[in-house]
Amino acid sequence: MRHATIVDIAHKLGVAPSTVSRALRNHPDVSPATKAQIEKLAKQLHYSPNPIAQSLKSNRTMTIGVLVPEIEHDFFSSAISGIEEIAYRSGYTIIVCQSDESYEREVVNTNMLMQHRVAGVIVSISQETKTGAHFQALLRRKIPLVFFDRVCDDVRASKVVMGDCESARNAVMHLLRRGYKRIAHFAGPRELGICIERKRGYMLALQDAGVSLPDGFIRYGGLHEEDGYRSMSQMLVENLRPDALFAVNDPVAIGAFQRIKEAGLKIPTDIAIVGFSNNKITALVDPPLTTVNQNSFEMGKKAAEILIHDIEQGTSEPQTYTLKSDLIVRGST
Repeated sequence: MRHATIVDIAHKLGVAPSTVSRALRNHPDVSPATKAQIEKLAKQLHYSPNPIAQSLKSNRTMTIGVLVPEIEHDFFSSAISGIEEIAYRSGYTIIVCQSDESYEREVVNTNMLMQHRVAGVIVSISQETKTGAHFQALLRRKIPLVFFDRVCDDVRASKVVMGDCESARNAVMHLLRRGYKRIAHFAGPRELGICIERKRGYMLALQDAGVSLPDGFIRYGGLHEEDGYRSMSQMLVENLRPDALFAVNDPVAIGAFQRIKEAGLKIPTDIAIVGFSNNKITALVDPPLTTVNQNSFEMGKKAAEILIHDIEQGTSEPQTYTLKSDLIVRGST
C-alpha cells in the first residue's frame, strides 16, 4: 500500500502542502486549529516523514555514521552502545560499519557514509591507518567528525581518548610494587597511537624503578588473541621467561594467558599478567585478569555528545577530551 504523503494530507484538507509541512514541524506560523486538524489526519493516514526525501532536500539525514575496527570486540561494542544512547535521546539513528582492521575497507566505508548523507561521523581508526586523507574529505563536505580511542593526528577534529601512557605506567608500577622485575610487554602495531603511548608508559615505569631488561622483552604484533599466544610461544621457545607481562589490550593478554596455561605454568605464581580494556572475559577466566578499565561506554557517549553539538550548533574548534581510567586488580597479579 502506498504511503501517505504531505500532498495527500494537503489535498484532503484543502490547504497548501507547505502549510502541512510547517504544521508537522510545529511552526508558529500555523494556527493551533489548523495544526490540530493536520496532526489528526496525519495520524489517521499513518503518515511518517520520508527520510530519503528529507535528506535530498536538506542534503543530510538524521543518521550518524559510526566506523570502528571491529564490532565483536567488547570495547567497541560497548562504545557503540554509548553512542547509540545519546543519539537516540537526540532523535538520531546510527549506521555502524567495521573496517576489520583494514585501511582500504575503512576508506570504502567512509565514502559510503558520505554518499548516504550522514549528519556526522564517529571513528576509531584501523591498525593499518597511517594517514587521514579520506577523513579530510568529510571535513571538506562540512560533515562533522569526532575520533575516539584510536585517532588520526593529521586530521583537525575533536578527539575523545584515555590517558594511555599514564594508565600503562600505573599498570606496570602495580607489577613492580608486587615484586615483579622481569616484566615483558606485548605491544601492538608499531605506528598505532594507542600502542605507542602504552609502550611509552611501560618504559617510563621501568625507568622510574631503575629496571633494565634483556633484548626480546618487548614483542610487537597485532591486537588479537593469536598475537598474544604467538608472542608468548616465542618467548618460551627462546627461554626468555618473564615473571610478569603487560599486554597492549585484553585479547592479547588472553592469548598469552592460554599459552602460559598450556605450558603448565601457573598464573600469577610463575607469570603474572595485566591487560588493558576490561573486556567481559577478563572477569571470567581463572584466575580473573587484572586490567585497565577504559570505560568505553562513557567514551562513546562523550563522542556522540560532541558530534551532535557540532551538527546542531555548527562545528566548534577541535578539542581533545581525556577521560580517566582505573586499574582493576584481580587474581592474575
